[in-house]
Amino acid sequence: MSQEQDPRTGLTVVHRRYVPYAHAHYAGDLVDGAYCLGLFGDVATELCIRTDGDEGLFASYSDVQFLGPVRAGDVLEVTGTVVRVGRRSREIDFAVRVVCRGRPDVRESAAEVLPDPLVVTTARGTVVVPGPA
Repeated sequence: MSQEQDPRTGLTVVHRRYVPYAHAHYAGDLVDGAYCLGLFGDVATELCIRTDGDEGLFASYSDVQFLGPVRAGDVLEVTGTVVRVGRRSREIDFAVRVVCRGRPDVRESAAEVLPDPLVVTTARGTVVVPGPA
């Protein structure tokens, strides 16, 4: 007997966030990788609310990849897509893309929209939600 795909599979949530200069921790206005993991938590919370009417709890990350720098002044697009639905668990693929970046080489407040967003962090995470009542 073939198993039907759960209609929650494929649901995607997108958040956008400006990275304030107060979050820079390193030379070159770099932001630590934990910043993106926190954004994944925000996206996962919305996904759990949409799929199950509950904020859920993050259980684990797997295959976290830091692929490029995140800098203060960036505008980030954070996506999460449900890829597997278990009885109480939901597996989510995450990505952070830089869609705008500061251009201090032009002037202090200059910035540009990137023609091709830069994928800077990816991960897979598992969240758990309460079981059926």
